Amino acid sequence: MLSLTEQLNRGPVVSDGAMATELEKRGVATNSALWSATAMLDHPDAIQAVHQSYLDAGAKIMTTNTYQANVPAFEQAGIAAVQARQLIQQAVTIAHTARDASHVTDAVIAGSIGPYGAYLADGSEYTGAYQLTPSAYQDFHRERLALIMAAGVDVLALETMPRLDEVQALVQLITTTWPQQPYWVSFSIKDPQTLCDGTSLAVAAKWVAAQPNVVAVGVNCTTLENIAPALTTLKAAVAVPLIVYPNSGDQYDPVTKTWQETHLSHQFASFVPQWLAAGARIIGGCCRTTPKDIATVARALSVSDSAKL
Repeated sequence: MLSLTEQLNRGPVVSDGAMATELEKRGVATNSALWSATAMLDHPDAIQAVHQSYLDAGAKIMTTNTYQANVPAFEQAGIAAVQARQLIQQAVTIAHTARDASHVTDAVIAGSIGPYGAYLADGSEYTGAYQLTPSAYQDFHRERLALIMAAGVDVLALETMPRLDEVQALVQLITTTWPQQPYWVSFSIKDPQTLCDGTSLAVAAKWVAAQPNVVAVGVNCTTLENIAPALTTLKAAVAVPLIVYPNSGDQYDPVTKTWQETHLSHQFASFVPQWLAAGARIIGGCCRTTPKDIATVARALSVSDSAKL
């Protein structure tokens, strides 16, 4: 199987889309502090079905259902630590099973690592309104990372990261503990030039791009309109591959944990060509995106490849 870097050397790569949205369609409630990780308890078959739906749509990256899955969060929900650890590893196993069942042998499994702010379950991944010491960040992330690594992933996805200091602590932990492990970093942004914590996106991206084993850097879980100008910012700052996976256009309410449609809802496909033109090398979807959206990305990339022949 080709690594993600090898696939990127051949051309842009399609990533998957939202997990929670598709779980909800299958009758799984996700409006809790555990969010999509709730499905690990009673609906693992639904998680596998979602993975396979994205592979069928043309995705070549499968993101494990571990963004909000960490031992402290499970414990707060009344789940014993031993079972919590099993559930986190099961999420990786489900991704492997989905890949095997689909026969998409070149699909890359990305181990999702959400920020400390996601654990707070109060929308902090969109504000960066928290701060820990570097060692405290590492203590929080270490166990989940170790579990995911032991279960076997091809790349780590450090995603929806609103704070550069947390990314720096995480990357240091990864590069010292698993020095050969590839990863990407995808930031949560306030605007196309700025992380949620106020750090310059260009400065943050330059720091990431200088680290060992980084596969890509970019942004996710932001609005459709932010992607093209963010790509302009990133392309001017770094030479590593750029990854983007925005929301569908709907607006999230962190209090009610519900979504509202906006004037941009259902317009995902129309933005893809401009993201490609702006330099995106990995394109997927975040919250509220669907296999249909990912299929449009796959078609757009196919058209782009054909145009080069």
